[in-house]
Amino acid sequence: MLSLSMLLENHARNRPGKEFVVFGAMRLTYAQVDAMAGQVANALVARGLRPGDRVALSCPNLPYFPIVYYGILKAGGVVVPLNVLFKGDEIAYHLRDSGARAYFFFEGTPELPMGLWGDEGARQVPGCETVVVLTATPGGPAPVNGRESFGAFLDGRPPSFESVARQPDDTAVILYTSGTTGRPKGAELTHANMVLNAMVSRDLAIPEIGGAPAVNLVALPLFHSFGQTVQMNAMALHGGTVVLVPRFEPGAVLETMVREKANLFSGVPTMYWALLNHARKTGFDTAAVAANLKLCTSGGAALPVGVLRAFEETFGVKILEGYGLSETSPVATFNQADLPRKVGSIGVPVFGCEVRVVDDRMADRPVNEAGEIVIRGHNVMKGYWEKPEATAAAFRGGWFHTGDVARRDEDGYFFIMDRIKDMILRGGFNVYPREVEELLLTHPAVSMAAVVGTPDERLGEEVKAFVVRTPGAQVSEDELVEWCRERLAAYKYPRSVEFREALPMSATGKILKRELKAEPAAAERA
Repeated sequence: MLSLSMLLENHARNRPGKEFVVFGAMRLTYAQVDAMAGQVANALVARGLRPGDRVALSCPNLPYFPIVYYGILKAGGVVVPLNVLFKGDEIAYHLRDSGARAYFFFEGTPELPMGLWGDEGARQVPGCETVVVLTATPGGPAPVNGRESFGAFLDGRPPSFESVARQPDDTAVILYTSGTTGRPKGAELTHANMVLNAMVSRDLAIPEIGGAPAVNLVALPLFHSFGQTVQMNAMALHGGTVVLVPRFEPGAVLETMVREKANLFSGVPTMYWALLNHARKTGFDTAAVAANLKLCTSGGAALPVGVLRAFEETFGVKILEGYGLSETSPVATFNQADLPRKVGSIGVPVFGCEVRVVDDRMADRPVNEAGEIVIRGHNVMKGYWEKPEATAAAFRGGWFHTGDVARRDEDGYFFIMDRIKDMILRGGFNVYPREVEELLLTHPAVSMAAVVGTPDERLGEEVKAFVVRTPGAQVSEDELVEWCRERLAAYKYPRSVEFREALPMSATGKILKRELKAEPAAAERA
């Protein structure tokens, strides 16, 4: 037997009074979270949930998330976390595709306005037999739409529950991809995938805090693999504390770090950019953060070297960059603390994971030559839920194909260059947007940048930059284009620059380049 729910149960049994979840003034111990998860499991089994049945969960970073998450796992179910920004039709698609028998969704508040989108989606899926509304006030009355409140769902259920036995290769979680190339696909992650990746994440981070109690501030959304595995599950395995922040706001995050004496933090590059800029603009006491914060980790996208260096200098804490995908649980490579760090690198493969850089024929690329990253190991998913053709395409040659372009140096360190789909083909030359973005970010008037390819009749694609200026700075399009032209090869520099107040971002803080790329096409159709 190997169940992801064992992470919680182990410390509920051995360290019942240890704090596991902190949310504002609410502080829940391992025993309390385990007891409420037991109630969830009892209620689900009473409704007829069978081992392997899927249960969907839409919830921001609130105590509800770990309680329901581990409760589903205790009952032998499969957790299907959904993006909290989904609207009714999107929710309905994911419920139908996963075959979810039950669905928990947070009703929303003025601060976290999810509304009744969850209910709108669930009503489109007759097979979803149980719909539970996670009310803003636990135990509140049942909503007028007839769905059950969380309190009513748990009413009278005992807290004790013996977890249903699951096998290592049984599916524990289905994480849906972003769907940038067609409909989202569900990555089936097994109990072994998730438990072993939590172990890897714990072992990479915990030595850095020097024996102090682990306090991990979680601003990454828990519905995403990064926050779920690297923070929540790794802390549950270790017996640490997770401090939940339901929405990323740089001032609130920094204040919470100081108040809760957080010594661990994980984020995506845009979070580090926002924290750095907030501290600079407000004069925030960064020494108060540095007094406790011992390690930051970054993933989800390439971290610009300039942002990394400026953050480390300002906050006095190092950032270790890693790499992974939803399909790899997620961690595949990392800048490990006991090895030399290479700034700008995603590090080396983690324990039990093999990584190669290959060409189209699966031949290894020479040192420092670009190719696609392929991965195999205990962290790689068993496949895409009920999509055998997509699974076969992803596992060509027995390795999982990531769609990411990278190079490997002479010491075995990997460096991400870009997504294959983001690469720009200009007049027969490959242009990697990240290289152009990194350069733009060194300009004092540029705060944020995204580079995409736009259609061009003569060259196939042309290079275009979307730029957010540094507050108070002035630079024109012509000046910035000329500045880039002086520093990049003729085929690489952007021929046009569009200034924006902000760039579109996902709920996980990634810049949505597909939205920027779609705009010229939309303009042409208009």
